Amino acid sequence: MSAGELPHAGAITAWRAVVAAVGVVLLLAGVGFFLTDVRPADYPGVVSWLLGAIVLHDGLAAMAVFVVTVVVRRTRGIPFAVLAVVQSAVAAAVIVTVVVAPEIVKQAIGTANPSILPLDYARNLLIVHAGIAIVAAVTIAVILAVRRRATRAAR
Repeated sequence: MSAGELPHAGAITAWRAVVAAVGVVLLLAGVGFFLTDVRPADYPGVVSWLLGAIVLHDGLAAMAVFVVTVVVRRTRGIPFAVLAVVQSAVAAAVIVTVVVAPEIVKQAIGTANPSILPLDYARNLLIVHAGIAIVAAVTIAVILAVRRRATRAAR
């Protein structure tokens, strides 16, 4: 084994191949279900939905996580674990927002049947965001406390 080689490089490569193969099989299954279950007249709607999802992900979600990462990394002395928690919290908040945003918009526009969207989705989204922030803050506090205790014990 050379100096730069990982001890289990062969196993890692094998797992990557398995994960890639499973991904290809699932992708092909999705294409198969799409072609058998979706009417060709609905293809333009699906394509526009997919394009919107790509724009939301690459234009908003990924950029939000990137900006937070750059800001946190520029702050000196932030442990990697804290950075990971912040990134995870931002990613979770963005995902929840993307899932709930259509309900909020449709509720604002109005529906013919008020029982279709009966909840206060905007308030509930804020509650979920607060929950994500609280969990992230507690996790960061625990990480910093453990790190502080480990530093004191090492002295």
